[in-house]
Amino acid sequence: MQREMQRVDSLLGEVRDLLRPLEKKILGHPYLADLEEKKIGREGLKYFAGEQHRIITSDLRSVGLLLSRHGLPPGRDFFWMVLQGETEALKALGRFVSALGVSEEELMAYEPLLEAQAYKAYMAWLSLYGSAAEVAGAFLANFPAWGANCGRMRKALMEGYGFKDQDLSFFELFSTPVADFEEKARLVIDAGISQGVEPKAIKEAARMLQGYELMFWDALHRISSR
Repeated sequence: MQREMQRVDSLLGEVRDLLRPLEKKILGHPYLADLEEKKIGREGLKYFAGEQHRIITSDLRSVGLLLSRHGLPPGRDFFWMVLQGETEALKALGRFVSALGVSEEELMAYEPLLEAQAYKAYMAWLSLYGSAAEVAGAFLANFPAWGANCGRMRKALMEGYGFKDQDLSFFELFSTPVADFEEKARLVIDAGISQGVEPKAIKEAARMLQGYELMFWDALHRISSR
């Protein structure tokens, strides 16, 4: 087992090195700076809510499909945990939407941005064609940057826009580390490699998902800060 975990450590180290330039751009994105400087009005925040609503409702179905495809441990345990998190995220997003004063009709009528929705499209592709190890590796690489940005957004929205704790539970959810997430993901990656999944495929999935994450922030910044 120790040898197997060492190969996962080595692979994840390579992934981190590969994605460092992308992660730096995501963590230092000008959208966050504009939010902290209150250059984005409350009306502009509706774009974030609309895009995330489309992404999460799609990701719920994608993760559900992954759970049905990988219904045995360790995949089952990992994707069940992710599915529960996505379910809670959708509920929490609803509280932010309500605080913004966006109606259900407005939310459903929202016209999404092409670049911002590339993430969910690739996630849907992975759910159909990707291995459990590719998805776990991509999530493990992507979620820390997403979580860090959510934490930064929560602070900016509370200090600069007057939102309350309960309004920002969506950001709190993603910025709080999930117990056993990394451990369960690593088990999935190890099992996948043992079954013949190529490390190259895992690195590619991580790079693609992180790249689409950057596109999300780019699109949001372009439309929110104009």
